[in-house]
Amino acid sequence: MPSAHLLDRFMAPGLPILHSDADVAALESTPYAQRIAAQSTYAALQAGAAYRPDAPAIQFLAKADADQEPVVITHAQFMAKVTQAANMFHEWDVGPQDVVSFLLPLLPQSFYALFGAQAVGIANPVNPLLAPHQLTEILLAAQTKVLVVLGPVPGSDIWDKVMQIRGQLPQLKAIFVIQGESNEAQAIYNFDQQLERFSGDALHSGRHIQPSDTAGYFHTGGTTGTPKLVRHTHENQVYQAWALRLTMPIEPGRAVLFGLPLFHVGGALTQGLAILANGGSLVVLSPAGWRNPAAIQNVWRLVERYQPVVFGGVPTVLSAALSTPIGQADVSSIRIASGGGSAIPVAVCKTYSETLHVPVLEVYGMTETSSVHVMSYPDRPVRLGSVGHALPYSRVRIVKVDAEGRLLGDCAVNEIGVVAMAGPGVFSGYLSETHNQGAFVEPGWVNSGDLGRLDEEGYLWITGRAKDLIIRGGHNIDPMAIEEVFFQHPAVALAAVVGQPDAYAGELPVAYVQLKVGVHIDSDELLDFVRQRTPERAAVPVRLTFIEVMPLTGVGKIFKPTLRMDAAQRMVRDVLVDLIPVGASLDVIVAAHEVHGQLITVTLTGVANAPKGALETQIHERLDPLVMPHVVAFHTH
Repeated sequence: MPSAHLLDRFMAPGLPILHSDADVAALESTPYAQRIAAQSTYAALQAGAAYRPDAPAIQFLAKADADQEPVVITHAQFMAKVTQAANMFHEWDVGPQDVVSFLLPLLPQSFYALFGAQAVGIANPVNPLLAPHQLTEILLAAQTKVLVVLGPVPGSDIWDKVMQIRGQLPQLKAIFVIQGESNEAQAIYNFDQQLERFSGDALHSGRHIQPSDTAGYFHTGGTTGTPKLVRHTHENQVYQAWALRLTMPIEPGRAVLFGLPLFHVGGALTQGLAILANGGSLVVLSPAGWRNPAAIQNVWRLVERYQPVVFGGVPTVLSAALSTPIGQADVSSIRIASGGGSAIPVAVCKTYSETLHVPVLEVYGMTETSSVHVMSYPDRPVRLGSVGHALPYSRVRIVKVDAEGRLLGDCAVNEIGVVAMAGPGVFSGYLSETHNQGAFVEPGWVNSGDLGRLDEEGYLWITGRAKDLIIRGGHNIDPMAIEEVFFQHPAVALAAVVGQPDAYAGELPVAYVQLKVGVHIDSDELLDFVRQRTPERAAVPVRLTFIEVMPLTGVGKIFKPTLRMDAAQRMVRDVLVDLIPVGASLDVIVAAHEVHGQLITVTLTGVANAPKGALETQIHERLDPLVMPHVVAFHTH
């Protein structure tokens, strides 16, 4: 019989209050293995359902409309559907080493497929917006045995992509289609019709899932070569649900506005599994989630109706919500705003504090740590710009590494280095052994690829990225894939794509190109060439700059830090140019900084004393939304 509570191994009534390092140390004095009640995601979901079986687990809003009556699935009904899905996959010989992949928007069936697959085998949620050749590479790498997809419905090209690639997947045995017809001659089956053939009372496989069993593969990183698939165990994923119950007000019966995709760990685990396993309810904001404009337009009325305690999302969602007037909506249920996926601008945090009178708890982690690994604790002082402390039983270090990623030693307090993490949520390696080279600074300690520092009180500050990944609104963009498209054009000698700071998206991709000698091409023509050949629209550079000589390292590699600083300088100049008085001049320098990582210095020369105060205020207003800090100085001629 499953445990009635995911956290029921705490002997004292209620949850521990974590005010300090001493409180966390006292908690950790009991080994983690003696704390955790659920050994698998299936058992964790059973524990969540046992709180109040008749309470809503999923409330699906097809149009993200606060006035719409949701499709309600109770916890008891949800567990039955997950079990039916597991039994359905089991009939197709899906076992602990077999993979069920899915290409789906946010539908109730998407959750059944995800957790049902984990109950009998390995779940592999994949971004359905990827191009067909990318999908093929991921499904081949995963050795997908069963595929669950959206059928031929208006506004979606998922079905067309599946029909293009299915013949290239030799391991594929069956396709289950949602909102589509069966064609058994082609091994295509209607998901909902098939589901009803199976019992939802117990797993027909009789499987006893071990914490070390693989639960899922999540695609991360590059889009060229062998796809990088993160391998999660059940222990990795359950830890996320367990730890967030300690550090966030995830209360049984409480709703959360849900709009993150399930192919992202933030959606599948931080909000999905964590909420459901602790007896909460997911208000699913249409199949498109937060990408549906109505979700933002209706956000505060949705808050009023569903009364979430936590309002969470990627920074772009937090920022966009502020553009919607609260009006007469009652948003008093919100006690905490929370975000991650990329850095949250300090200005956004301040606005939430001033407007909603709630703290913004920034979280930090990666797919390789099963999502959140570090966060600002609600019961500890929040340091704006910091991502807080490691979750209980997790660890974070700042280390020095060599060019091959080998550990050289730990950094001093406030010294910038590479962020390394260890703990129950940290994965054991990628599916392909080739990707594990340099993935760990030492056994158990994953190399995040990010730069940061730990201050005197143990707060983690992210100061930059050692890797080239561009994060646009929480969406990872691999610059190499775009650069390769540039190199396909005969006029291009060298090309580099880097992230330019952006107040809304965090970063936007911009390109730098060195043309071949004697060759000329219009920037619009070259960008159009790239746009036609880049599968993801979000990855298309928003600006192209031709440069005479590409900055190179001593061994001939493109030196991207110089380009990132140039991109930031250009952006700041563009943002401020209309503020500069006649006769004055503007100088912008973006440079490395020992505390902040990078700092924008804005210097104005020739400004009369009288307008200086107002001008400085305007500059701060325009630059405050950026994650990168800045200072303003005035010089006389």
